[in-house]
Amino acid sequence: MATLTEQTVREALRKVIDPEIGMDVVTLGMIRQVEIDEAGKVEVKMVLTAPFCPLASYLVEQVRQATAQVPGVQEAEVTLLDERWDPSWMER
Repeated sequence: MATLTEQTVREALRKVIDPEIGMDVVTLGMIRQVEIDEAGKVEVKMVLTAPFCPLASYLVEQVRQATAQVPGVQEAEVTLLDERWDPSWMER
């Protein structure tokens, strides 16, 4: 069985594409933090690329579902952070 790590969660989240930009949420730098507790509860803290993104609930649910499918995850939660996305967070 694969070990549940921040890296395994981030790899799973690469499948979540922001439909307006056409890139995944990890590459875009939207995933700010991944917290994992010993019981297998994972909280993903993310930001949106636009403050009033019409796809906010869709993206949050896609991130939650992708996280929940990672082996070892017992519970997946997504928290939207109230901070502005910065293009410098994108992977190069």
